[in-house]
Amino acid sequence: MITHLRIRNAALIDEAEVEFGGGLNVLTGETGAGKSIVVDAINFLLGERPARDFIRSGADSATVEGIVYIRGAAVAEAITALGVDLSGENELMIQRSLNTQGKSVCRVNGRSITVGMLKEISALLADVHGQHEHQSLLDVNRQLHLLDQFCGEDIAEAKRRLESLLQKYRENARRLKALSGIGNQRKSLMEVKQYQIDEIQKANLMPGEEDALLARRARLSGLEKLTSRTSQALALLTGGDTDDASVSDQIGRAVSLLEEIGQLDGTQAYLSETLSEAAALVSDAARDLNAYIGELDADPNELERIESRLDVIYRLKKKYGATVADVLAHLEKTTREMERLSGSEGEIKRLNGERRGIGKEITSLCDTMSALRKKQAEDIQRRIAAVLTELGMPNAKFEIAVTRKTSFGADGNDSVEFMISPNPGEPLKPLKRIASGGEMSRVMLALKTVLADADSIETLIFDEVDAGVSGRTAQQVAEKLAVVARGRQILCITHLPQIAAMADAHFLIEKNTDAGKTVTSVKYLAQNAIISELARLTGGAKITGQTLAAAAEMKAQAEQIKTGKLIAVPVTAAGFRK
Repeated sequence: MITHLRIRNAALIDEAEVEFGGGLNVLTGETGAGKSIVVDAINFLLGERPARDFIRSGADSATVEGIVYIRGAAVAEAITALGVDLSGENELMIQRSLNTQGKSVCRVNGRSITVGMLKEISALLADVHGQHEHQSLLDVNRQLHLLDQFCGEDIAEAKRRLESLLQKYRENARRLKALSGIGNQRKSLMEVKQYQIDEIQKANLMPGEEDALLARRARLSGLEKLTSRTSQALALLTGGDTDDASVSDQIGRAVSLLEEIGQLDGTQAYLSETLSEAAALVSDAARDLNAYIGELDADPNELERIESRLDVIYRLKKKYGATVADVLAHLEKTTREMERLSGSEGEIKRLNGERRGIGKEITSLCDTMSALRKKQAEDIQRRIAAVLTELGMPNAKFEIAVTRKTSFGADGNDSVEFMISPNPGEPLKPLKRIASGGEMSRVMLALKTVLADADSIETLIFDEVDAGVSGRTAQQVAEKLAVVARGRQILCITHLPQIAAMADAHFLIEKNTDAGKTVTSVKYLAQNAIISELARLTGGAKITGQTLAAAAEMKAQAEQIKTGKLIAVPVTAAGFRK
């Protein structure tokens, strides 16, 4: 419910503040006074695109602020779900400004938000009917939601069962996809995995094999140099086939000489012992070198075989992992997957059977939901047709089209759309294609009258709902507005005294010239001022005592109608009750 509205620099409004109440809030005024500016400002506040001349001439920007009190718990929860923190009083402070460069700034409870988010929030708060597009009942998704609310707990229970079945269906589909893929993917996948398994197994990789091969290759790559240097070193140590004295021989002679020195000078005896140890080391080195030379007599084709083996390892690493260990891990994983795929035929058959069973349950449940909707739709159609007749559209045909879709979702597989034929001879067409603003407003009023208990929108705004109506129809429109206003806030711009008389709060919109500027103002009317405005609406510019008396009587009768004390009173051609 919009409790406070402040408008600055919007069209002809310099600055205006309005305190709206619950029930029926009526706005009246002379033609051209700027009544629709208030609706334009509210539309702007709710996220709609403003007109090019929305900013007051000479101003840098226009600003609209509104305080909205949220009564319904469901609406409060939905707004909280959008990420908006509500105050303790369940109030929203909405602010939106537009500058001459076209930049718009939106804030909700002090937090900056996008226009898109503002539209999401405002869709839960208010509907504007008449000359604008901010009408939630035109949304086919909402039409389905409203119909389901009328179907009550039966449809709610069906939706809960459907959601459970859909979860089972999705899980079944996930498992089937994992086992069989899509189309022939399962067969192809098995062929690919078997190829990988065969390729890795054929290589017969061993942990640590690559490092050993690399070391062996490094040795074989330098075989010629290794052989030459080893032979030279061995010849130096042992003499080999040369006539040169070997290191071993020379050390042996030196040991003999040192032994003699040690016999002559005991202080030097250790020298022969030290050199004897060196002779033993030289002998060991010569023996090791001799053995090493034997090892260097390798197969001349071994290096080629090593290169070939390393090439196999490199190719497998490139496909399946950075190391031999990774390749072997891939083999183990692929083998397990292959076992699961090859043994899944029975599971696939079982899951397909389960899928068919779940599908039958879903189809049956959707049939039940569709029957519930069609039955309720028939009752709503009759009631709305009756209200449209009372609102001056006796030839209008209203229908709720419930059709089946090929796919199903959380709401079943029904498509719901409100259809209307306002005039004789015209085909039924979607509600959103009604061309006349007056017809749209009356249709919306009829819908709101019938659907009030199912709709959570708390504020309805009717811009000239009385367009094209008079007499008895005007009185019926007024009474319907009063009925809807018992559970909703209504803001209504009107030219009809019958509607204005039903107001719980009456505001006068006036246009005046001050210091060369034209300014539109909004003023709350007290009882005496209300009678004068009703007299103006009834008799025009010339107000007489008779028109004032008639206006006072009209207001009194309206109050009696609202309280239920005046029922089924005849209406004259002018629209006054006798």
